[in-house]
Parts: sequence; structure tokens; C-alpha cells
Amino acid sequence: MAIALSDLLDEKQVILRLRSRKLPNALREITHLLAQNGKIDNAEAFLEQVLARERAHSSAVEHGVALPHARTDFVTEIVLGIGRSRAGIPFGESGVRARLIFVIGVPQRLVSDYLICVGTLVRLVKDDAIRSILLNAETVQEFLDALTVETL
Repeated sequence: MAIALSDLLDEKQVILRLRSRKLPNALREITHLLAQNGKIDNAEAFLEQVLARERAHSSAVEHGVALPHARTDFVTEIVLGIGRSRAGIPFGESGVRARLIFVIGVPQRLVSDYLICVGTLVRLVKDDAIRSILLNAETVQEFLDALTVETL
């Protein structure tokens, strides 16, 4: 059975106010949140994999959204950590700023579930109304509710 985005959402894995202004530090903030919640076996090694993937191919998509990820043995299930930055974090050589960052860890065996997860996220953040809620949500619950609108 395919995974649903709502299965990956956890209020303990969302940062509405990233402190970092640079990509490696922002990803470290999100990755450490996942590690604190027991979702990643080795946070630093996972972070290095995400950064290496990011250096090879920027994950910034349209509308100020980025989906940095790694296919890795450091997770046993798909994990999702989310960070929001008011100023935006520069991604890639172009320095396009992402205000919504969805860090995804994927076990090698769950690639098809990963594609479903990413497809759902991209579809949701393309919607102007949903993206506006995500960018302006005052609480983590309000933020997560916007991502689960598809299941209503």
C-alpha cells in the first residue's frame, strides 16, 4: 500500500522560523530535528548525503519551495522534516531563495513511495491558496492542516 503524505507529517518535525540564513546550516537545523525525534540513525552522515545531492542537482522548485533529499541507509522509513524561512535560503548556483524547505530521507527500497510523496508535495505547493497558508501559518498545526487538505 502506498504511503500517504499525512503519514509523514509530525508537528515535532516542523520549524516555522529557521534561524539559519545559509543552506548547510538550514538543512542541519531540519536534520537535527529529525534526529532528535529518532527518525535518522546518523544525522551528520545523512546531512552530508543531502548536501552532496544538493551540490549535484539543486532541489529548488518553483514558488520558493525546495525538496532536498537523500536515498539512504540512515533511515528505515521515509522521513520528512520541514523548515520555513521568512527571508528565504539561497539554493543552487542561481541562489534562488526557498522559503519552504521539505527535507526527505528515503530508504533505497521505497523509491516509488518517495515519488508519490514528492508528487503530492509539489501539487500542493503549486496551489497559491495552500502556499499562502503555509507561508503565513502562525502555528505548526495550521501549517500541517494546509498540507492535509487533500484528504478532506
